[in-house]
Amino acid sequence: MDSALKQLWRDGRTALGAWISLRDPFLAEVAAASGYDYVNVDMQHGLSDYTHVTAHLQAIAKTGAVPTVRVPWNEFGIIGRVLDAGALGVIIPMVNSPEEAERAVAACRYAPAGARSFGPLVAGNRYGADYFASANDAVACIPMIETRQAVEAIDDILAVRGIDAVYVGPADLSITYGLRPAVDQDGDPFDSALATIVDACKRHDVIAGIHANAGLAGKRHAAGFRMITVGMDAAPATTALRADAASAREAIGEGSSAQGADGTEPAEGSGKVY
Repeated sequence: MDSALKQLWRDGRTALGAWISLRDPFLAEVAAASGYDYVNVDMQHGLSDYTHVTAHLQAIAKTGAVPTVRVPWNEFGIIGRVLDAGALGVIIPMVNSPEEAERAVAACRYAPAGARSFGPLVAGNRYGADYFASANDAVACIPMIETRQAVEAIDDILAVRGIDAVYVGPADLSITYGLRPAVDQDGDPFDSALATIVDACKRHDVIAGIHANAGLAGKRHAAGFRMITVGMDAAPATTALRADAASAREAIGEGSSAQGADGTEPAEGSGKVY
C-alpha cells in the first residue's frame, strides 16, 4: 500500500484538495471524482460524526482521491478510529508545542514509531494484507499550525520525527494575531507568519499546507504551500442559494433580500468553515 498524496509530494508537485463539511456522502463522492488530489472530511467544525465519516470514506474509496479527515481534537481515540475506517491522512487541530506534536505522531503510527492500537477493521480490508507493514509510511500525519504560539514554536514542532505536513488554519491564526477571522489578510503580521511557517517547513523537509480557496491557489502556491484546499461544499451552496433567491425576487418585482427564514440577517461567515 502506498499513498498517492505522499507520492505526489515526493514528486515535487502540489496537492489540491476538497473540504467536506456536510453530512451527505454523495458530496464526498462527487468531490473525489472531480479531480482533487485529496478529499478531507471535517469532524471539527463540519457536521459529520463518526458514522458519517465512515460513509464519506467509503464513497471516496471508489475514486483515486486520497481520503483524509480533520479530527475534532488531538486525541488518540478518534485519530485511531478514523485511521481504522480508512483515512490515509489525519489533520489534527491546535498543535501548539512539540509535546502536542509528539502526541499527534504517536496516535498515527504503530510501534515502535508510535502507539497506535492495532485493529484496522475497514482499512485492513480496503487496503489489503500488507496494511500493517505499510501503514506507518502511507498515513500522513498533518498537525495544524493555527496560532501565534505555534508559529513561534514552529522549529521545535517540526523537529518532531514523523510529521509529514502541517496545515495552516487561517481563521484561527488571524484571531491569535488580533485580526478578524478570514481565509486571507492584507500584509503583516499574517503574511509574515505564513512565511515563517513555509521557511521552517523547507528547513525540516515537511510539506506546508493551508486552507484556502480557488482564488487564492496561485498566491499560496507561489508562497511555497504544497497542500492547498481549494474546493468546499457548504460555502458555494450557501452563496448560490442566496444568489438565486435574490435574483428570483428581483425578477418578479419584489426586490432582493439577504435575510434568513426567520427574518434576521445571516451571520458573518456562515457557510464558511475554516
